[in-house]
Amino acid sequence: MNRKNKKEPLHGLSGKETVREMFNSISSRYDFLNHFFSFHIDRYWRRKAVDALKPYTPRDILDVATGTGDFAIALASLHPEKITGIDVAEEMLAIGRRKIRKKKLDRLITLMQGDAGKMDFPSHTFDAVTVAFGVRNFENLLQGLKEIYRVLKPGGTLVILEFSQPPGGWFRRLYYAYFNRLVPLLGSLISGNKQAYHYLPQSVMAFPSPDEFTEYLNHAGFSETRFSPLTGGIVTLYLSKK
Repeated sequence: MNRKNKKEPLHGLSGKETVREMFNSISSRYDFLNHFFSFHIDRYWRRKAVDALKPYTPRDILDVATGTGDFAIALASLHPEKITGIDVAEEMLAIGRRKIRKKKLDRLITLMQGDAGKMDFPSHTFDAVTVAFGVRNFENLLQGLKEIYRVLKPGGTLVILEFSQPPGGWFRRLYYAYFNRLVPLLGSLISGNKQAYHYLPQSVMAFPSPDEFTEYLNHAGFSETRFSPLTGGIVTLYLSKK
């Protein structure tokens, strides 16, 4: 790998506690801003990830960095026996639990506070692990991936959605203008947190390319990795096997 396993702090962030506080502070506006800035395409991205996992018929699923639970709720369409979601931000989880109760999914989905870098689950627990827009926030990327590998059962499946940078040309220039200028400005105004929506584009720009990220997955022990660009390459869908 040509990058450090542990990412450098971005925009004054110095670890999971700062990230936790940041996401707690924007929790009440998080869902609205996700849909607003993506023009509601985020729902399509999650559907594609669920569709990618469907052929493997997982019974026990772990959703890492579950946030307010949107991906965990989407995974319910696969009719597993159990879905567990973990996140470091308690206030995000509280919103997720309310959404889950409203949809009467609280017997299927359990949300709990947890750190991707050191999970309180036995090895070989889950048939599938999912992460939607969360791996770039891991305090140590390789360590987080190794932990996911540990808790997956042999033959288990990892599905990841993450922002990426589109290829060159006019679309890339338009994307940079929107993502690096407009999103931080409007996000700061709407959420009241300037740091969070400056961190977002910085964390995306610092994240490995799909080919580089595949190297991380390989070093963590995964195999058969494949990835697909979505919406012109602004998001990438990854699937790996243990």
